[in-house]
Amino acid sequence: MNLTNKKCIPCEGGVSPIPYEDLNKYIASVLAWEAIKEETEIEKSYKFKNFAEALAFVNKVGEIAEEENHHPDIEFGWGYCKIRLSTHSIGGLHENDFIVAAKIDGITNE
Repeated sequence: MNLTNKKCIPCEGGVSPIPYEDLNKYIASVLAWEAIKEETEIEKSYKFKNFAEALAFVNKVGEIAEEENHHPDIEFGWGYCKIRLSTHSIGGLHENDFIVAAKIDGITNE
C-alpha cells in the first residue's frame, strides 16, 4: 500500500472509522507507528540531536498538514517530537491519518 502517493480527502464525519480487522493492514504500511487509545489514534516518537532539529522537523510536519488539510497533535521539545493522528470528526482512524503518517515518515528519509 503506497500511501505517500495519495491525497487526503475531506472528512466532515458521517463515515465510519477504519474497521478493527483492517487496522493491521494500515499499521503495517507505516513504519513504527502504533495504535493507541483503543485503536482510535496512531502515535510515533522521533528523536533528534537538539532543539533546532526537532523544530525543523515540526515545521516540515506543519507543511504536510497544511497541504493535506489534516492536522496532527504535536508535542516536541529538546531532542524529541511525538506525533498523534486521529480523525476527530469520526472518533477514530481514517485512511487520511495513515496518508499523513506515511508522508511524515518521508521527511526522515530525505
